[in-house]
Amino acid sequence: MTWHALCVRPDIRFKGQENDEEVLLTMRAHPITLLSILFNALILFMFIFIGNFFIVPFLKVSQVIYIDIFFLFIIFLYIWIGIINWYFNMGIVTNQEVVETEFSVIGTKKITRTELPHIEDITAKSGGFIPGIFDYGNIFLQTAGTLINTEFVNIPHPGEAAHIIQEILQEYGNLK
Repeated sequence: MTWHALCVRPDIRFKGQENDEEVLLTMRAHPITLLSILFNALILFMFIFIGNFFIVPFLKVSQVIYIDIFFLFIIFLYIWIGIINWYFNMGIVTNQEVVETEFSVIGTKKITRTELPHIEDITAKSGGFIPGIFDYGNIFLQTAGTLINTEFVNIPHPGEAAHIIQEILQEYGNLK
């Protein structure tokens, strides 16, 4: 599996992939979106550091160390869960379908598959100061009627990715 957030024609396979199915594009959230997790972890770390000044007079030093280790473990677990969610939540576009995987650390995963001929419209949307600077946004794939629409969130270069998906649909799907 690749660590790239947007990869054209990666050399990967996924569970449920047909023998004649070729992966043409993989997408996951822009790595800059992980900064919010690191920022939150830094804030929590500062709370631990500042909290030590208030609890030291009431507890033994060994008790404070155990409390600090416990909360540091929680912070590192929070960072690890964020990285795991970032890595496993991805979109895959093949020559036959679009696959969106949403992974939850508590053990659930949701896989949405949409065949290429069912996709009718592609919309790339990017807005805001930070997404504008780092060029990331959302891609919406609309299907006909009651079929499930697909959304890829915080994808790098959403315009370019939407253009690649449109070319794939023109070649393998029904989009003209």
